Amino acid sequence: MSSSAQQRRQEAKQPVSTVLAGPYGHPFHPILVTVPIGAWAGSLVFDVASHVVDDPGFLARGSMWLIAVGVAGALAAALVGLLDLFAIPPGTRAMRTALVHMTLNLLVTGAYLGGFLWRRTGDLATAVGPGQLALSATGFAVLGLSGFLGGKLAYRYGVRVADENTQAEGFTDRD
Repeated sequence: MSSSAQQRRQEAKQPVSTVLAGPYGHPFHPILVTVPIGAWAGSLVFDVASHVVDDPGFLARGSMWLIAVGVAGALAAALVGLLDLFAIPPGTRAMRTALVHMTLNLLVTGAYLGGFLWRRTGDLATAVGPGQLALSATGFAVLGLSGFLGGKLAYRYGVRVADENTQAEGFTDRD
């Protein structure tokens, strides 16, 4: 690997702002994404469950509020993720992957925000409508694709992951 490529890879491992994006080797973005992923997974479970219970209203309302929590969490994760994006050298495969990852996440967040607003105007005493359920399921599937790309950024390209010399510390014998 050329020294230029090594230098570019090292740049992508360093935070733009330690306070805002997390220290070297401990980025905040992967921690924050668990909020929308978990909230939206729960909302999808509630959506489906609202079709199999006698009183679906509490599940429809719970799903709507889980969507809202997910949108708020996604916005926080996006802000920190944007800082990580700034650390990636332009013109690289990692940057192209990050831009697709970001675009998909913004689309998913927009879809869930739309779904939340749609539900706010509807009947929350009945089962979630088929269109709302389809929107949530589609959003969650696209979120899975985006998560795959996020994993590729971290685990294949090493964005914001400690370098191999730092990682080697974990594999030395204890003193």
